[in-house]
Amino acid sequence: MSIRVMLVDDQVLLRTGFRMVLAAQPDMEVVAEAGDGAEALEVLRATQVDVVLMDVRMPRLDGVEATRRICAAPDAPKVLILTTFDLDEYAFSGLKAGASGFMLKDVPPGELLGAIRSVHSGDAVVAPSTTRRLLDRFSPMLPSSGREPEHREVERLTEREREVMLLVAQGLSNGEIAARLVLSEATVKTHVGRILTKLGLRDRVQVVVLAYETGLVRAGGAKG
Repeated sequence: MSIRVMLVDDQVLLRTGFRMVLAAQPDMEVVAEAGDGAEALEVLRATQVDVVLMDVRMPRLDGVEATRRICAAPDAPKVLILTTFDLDEYAFSGLKAGASGFMLKDVPPGELLGAIRSVHSGDAVVAPSTTRRLLDRFSPMLPSSGREPEHREVERLTEREREVMLLVAQGLSNGEIAARLVLSEATVKTHVGRILTKLGLRDRVQVVVLAYETGLVRAGGAKG
């Protein structure tokens, strides 16, 4: 079955370009488009979508708020934020709102297609190290270090799960964590899955965001 994609961007030419790339894939189809967040919400009420490619700076309703409303709904589609990164101050907020990752608007077609497939399969598309650099860039938006964690569910984690969470937040991949802790990669993946379940998070990206927000990890990758 094809991955049903929705394009949300106020620039028609960009939507056209993305549509052409996706239309050439046997496992993807563009089932809907919208020029802003408000229109996207309206269209989603009547259209089944698997993955939303979401711009952030749009009129009426921006991509961050649209992402927050989409992800709050049951059986919500996955959202992939499209950003200019260096100029866009909304990427961090987009991840907080529930997006499964972000990509640059000028990303090579192959990487965009791979990201869509990864998001559809339930993975986050942002490499941990890239996520860390993004969060470091927006560190002024985060609580000052030294605060007690506000997310009380963190206290439910076992010592090993907390250790894995800290390493995820510091930018290590599952393979790197496995090597650091002398575990199998499958065991690390299991720990990450349990962390997601206990904390009520959607994916690895939100683990990183939460670790920074609660002060478990400081901007720059240091432990809190």
